[in-house]
Amino acid sequence: MKSKRLYLLLIFLVILFSCQKNNQKIVGIQPYGAFPKQQVTLMAEVIDSFYNVRTVILPHKEIYKQAYVNIKSPRYRADSIIRIQKRNLPDSLDFVVGLTVKDISTTKRESSGEVIKPASKYTDWGVMGLGFCPGKSCIISTFRLHHKNPNVRLERLKKITIHELGHNLGLPHCKNKKCVMTDAVESIATIDNESLSLCEDCRQEIGF
Repeated sequence: MKSKRLYLLLIFLVILFSCQKNNQKIVGIQPYGAFPKQQVTLMAEVIDSFYNVRTVILPHKEIYKQAYVNIKSPRYRADSIIRIQKRNLPDSLDFVVGLTVKDISTTKRESSGEVIKPASKYTDWGVMGLGFCPGKSCIISTFRLHHKNPNVRLERLKKITIHELGHNLGLPHCKNKKCVMTDAVESIATIDNESLSLCEDCRQEIGF
């Protein structure tokens, strides 16, 4: 009788584990151009462990020419890349995270939809990453992550990647300045000050 109960318990655990695996979200990692392969692998591992998702590294490809602009300087529109990635998202993936070394930009707007003043500054505003909340697609750039210490650059990349995918998962900006979902407010120092973790409120928001 005891062995039968153990057997049934084992079957239950196997089924439970299988269901959890089947329900696990799948995130595609899309590297563009010269983005280092080692960093691609590392970002896949970071995303996998942080959000308990399954990651798939997609083949390197050139960044989309139709996203290119030269308003203030040569850049690629982050919002355009996000839309193209979403449009090309295969049924086998739930999300896609783009990684590039190129400079990317977007237009910063007020809640009313108007471009933030001065418009000459914010119409084509350079960013480190962008992801809509919620969404299926985000893009991260290392172009603005300069630092003489490579470990600091890598830590910044991890935080921005986790932050933008967090938006896709439904997390808005957080008021907790130590939470990885805090708003950078146009400063890299904010990112350096935050931790690579979610605060309790954000964890509860996505069911962690």
